[in-house]
Amino acid sequence: MDIILLGPPGAGKGTQAELLVKDFDLKHLSTGEIFRSELKDETPLGKRIKEFMGTGGLVPDDIVLEVIDSYVKKNAKLNFLFDGFPRTVPQAEGLSKILASSGRDLAAIVYVNVPDEEVVRRLSSRRTCKSCGAIHNLATGPLPSADGKCAKCGGELLARADDKEAIIKERLLVYRAQTAPLIEYYSRKMPQKFIESDGSAPINEVYGVIKAAVRERLARK
Repeated sequence: MDIILLGPPGAGKGTQAELLVKDFDLKHLSTGEIFRSELKDETPLGKRIKEFMGTGGLVPDDIVLEVIDSYVKKNAKLNFLFDGFPRTVPQAEGLSKILASSGRDLAAIVYVNVPDEEVVRRLSSRRTCKSCGAIHNLATGPLPSADGKCAKCGGELLARADDKEAIIKERLLVYRAQTAPLIEYYSRKMPQKFIESDGSAPINEVYGVIKAAVRERLARK
């Protein structure tokens, strides 16, 4: 049983991922995490990844899929939550082949959708502790302490350079252009497994909808 979790930056995917992993006994899987592992172990794949990352380029789909294929086969007994992957239709088609070759099947594709204006509001309100790295959000919480410091350690809170409104809007343009065909692909090809949730609602409400929909789809199998 594998699940895909998709959504724009600022959609709250991290929180939803934690809840899905806990309730459905899934292994959280992100390409960034696997890339770092391959780089750390200096594997042949890791060396190829390093070549592209070193020049600031995107890692090609064939290498991304090779990394996913290798990881899935090494951990065949686990159920996965694919977080933020696939990003393109070719990656989605490649993932389907990988899962089919291992006798696996997708249980659900969860799309947490949030309007662009809400994404901008959330991300531009984000603050990170300079000392411990804890993330606060002036709009949605967790809030800083009363004196505007980190609620965990009292450290100074900073806004990330890429959380400026103009940069956020540019990231969203890229995301929407890249992801729109992917959302259409899954909603048409696997409508019975596709779940779209309004991510602008409170976290518990969003997850309640997702959890019920995933359980309903699992009951069909």
